[in-house]
Amino acid sequence: MTERTDIYQRITDQIIQAIESGAGKWTMPWHQSCGVPANATTQKRYRGVNILNLWAIAVNKSYNSALWATYSQWDSIGAQVRKGEKASFVVFWKFFDHEQQDDGDHNDQQGATTTRRGPMARCYPVFNADQVDGFQPPSPPDPLTDERNQNAEAFFANTGAIVRHGGDQAFYSPATDHIQMPPFEAFHSVESYYSTLAHEAIHFSGAPHRLNRDIRNRFGSEAYAAEELIADLGSAFVCADLGLASEPRPDHAAYLQHWLAVLKSDRRAIFTAASHAQRAVDFLHSLQPRQQIHESSAA
Repeated sequence: MTERTDIYQRITDQIIQAIESGAGKWTMPWHQSCGVPANATTQKRYRGVNILNLWAIAVNKSYNSALWATYSQWDSIGAQVRKGEKASFVVFWKFFDHEQQDDGDHNDQQGATTTRRGPMARCYPVFNADQVDGFQPPSPPDPLTDERNQNAEAFFANTGAIVRHGGDQAFYSPATDHIQMPPFEAFHSVESYYSTLAHEAIHFSGAPHRLNRDIRNRFGSEAYAAEELIADLGSAFVCADLGLASEPRPDHAAYLQHWLAVLKSDRRAIFTAASHAQRAVDFLHSLQPRQQIHESSAA
């Protein structure tokens, strides 16, 4: 097995394990996060599949911290990875040039050689703050109240999405290009309201005149379930950015077996879904008065 194959499979297996462990209560790894995973020394946030991967690892290993770093990085700030602790792996993309021979014409003449740039998945080991001694974690933020969150209100207003309230269902309507939400008071918590609104905002981002997210060729008959996975991941990413918890939606339990089937049959599927989710979140951030897109972390 090549390193590239191993990276895809390793991360996919970790996420599947976390999904299956919470399936009974419809609690996915992205519903149990303690914030956006970040590097403890650079403070840069991880992105895309690495967010999901580190959330899954935290669930599987019962870590409570969102801070990660390499062995040498922990050492550089006076912390020590405890003896016997095992590293987790995050992925980064290394771009390389490769030559490609064109087929040539019908007279068997040799085709031209072109150079293309392509990505190669690489990984490096990191340790969670719960695995080290000598590190003083920052104080947790103050708990949220049950009142409307003004930061979140401003974020969704700045997207320009038309949000209508009424009824008992939440959905994005492509025909009218609006988001329909039940009244705020119908939700059992502020987190439930905003995580639902974020989910529909991810659908809103994929409209043809926005990101034009068409995944039918990639996922075939599972495209609808895959779009729901993208929206669920994107909602979790947005909520983590806003300092809100992402709550489970039991009405999505019907998609669970579809998601697991796709992930088990295609080790790249979760990478694709997470990439689309991150792109959607970046798009929503780009609509804010000040661009707040976070850069990926470095080793």
